[in-house]
Amino acid sequence: MSAQLSRRAMAIGTIVTLAFSASACSQDSAESAKSASSDFQTVTIEHALGKAVIEAEPKRVVTLGQGSTETAIALGKTPVGMEEYAWGSDDTGYMPWIYEAVKEKGEKLPEQFQGDTELDVEAVAELEPDVILAPWSGVTAEQYKQLDAIAPTVAYPEQPWTIEWDEQITTIGKALGQEKESEGLVEDIKTQLSEAKRPEYEGLTFSYIYNSGPGTLGVFYPNEQRVAMVSALGLTPDPVIDELRKDYDAPGTDSALIGLENADKLDDSDLIFTFYSDEKSKKEITSQSVYSNIPAIKAGAVVAPEDKPFVTASSIINPLTVPWTLERYVPMIDKAAENVK
Repeated sequence: MSAQLSRRAMAIGTIVTLAFSASACSQDSAESAKSASSDFQTVTIEHALGKAVIEAEPKRVVTLGQGSTETAIALGKTPVGMEEYAWGSDDTGYMPWIYEAVKEKGEKLPEQFQGDTELDVEAVAELEPDVILAPWSGVTAEQYKQLDAIAPTVAYPEQPWTIEWDEQITTIGKALGQEKESEGLVEDIKTQLSEAKRPEYEGLTFSYIYNSGPGTLGVFYPNEQRVAMVSALGLTPDPVIDELRKDYDAPGTDSALIGLENADKLDDSDLIFTFYSDEKSKKEITSQSVYSNIPAIKAGAVVAPEDKPFVTASSIINPLTVPWTLERYVPMIDKAAENVK
């Protein structure tokens, strides 16, 4: 049994005790940081699960969910710990853009811990963080109580897994006392995306879809980060999304879950963007006649990358993923666009 599994098997009382101890250590280190950084002004960030009051410049940062690690690194605060994401990692055990950036800085890679529904709270406590960043995550109210006992915790503004990319970056910047710097990162990303915009994509519509098994079909909203990434390149989300949002909204997913029986609502999408969890899933989904006969898919006007790190990077807009993604994305879109009817 792994160390993390052993820890998760411990009684909740042990976890809470350790969290309390880590909280005390965190307060001590926060006092030291406050003395060392007199320029830092107390920050209060209200979110869906409460509010984070950060009284001293964070030195030890822990991140949960997606996207926060990258922004912290870009702001010069490489996290001491991060939620693991094996699906999007390469053979280094890390997502490649994170591994490359940290190694280039000559710094220590963040410790990784189990997240999601099996969040290893004790592992977080052992890292003695000054702040826990989770603005784009699925942290539950119960998990939040445990995390907030360890260090000020920044959760999502309204719903799990729902925050616009620029807000995520500036929220992290505010938490770290670097709001102005984070605004600079946002402007730099906008510049990169603007320069990558392709005039030949003007007038082409697309839908970014997903599935969770046979018979299912979901469509992401325009403000969802992977859709925003594609839109920035000059493509236009199919206007049908406004109708789908009204009738099929799936709270907490930033998408409309329409079901395969409503696939015909995508008939006017020039391009389809999607991904599959693995080869077995791909065969299972694409073998469905209703799915394979969606006009854009039938024509081959579909962008469905199979490289898991790329799928992950193209789903997140932040200072590290954007340059890593753009150089790889445009050739895929160009190839699919050739098949638009």
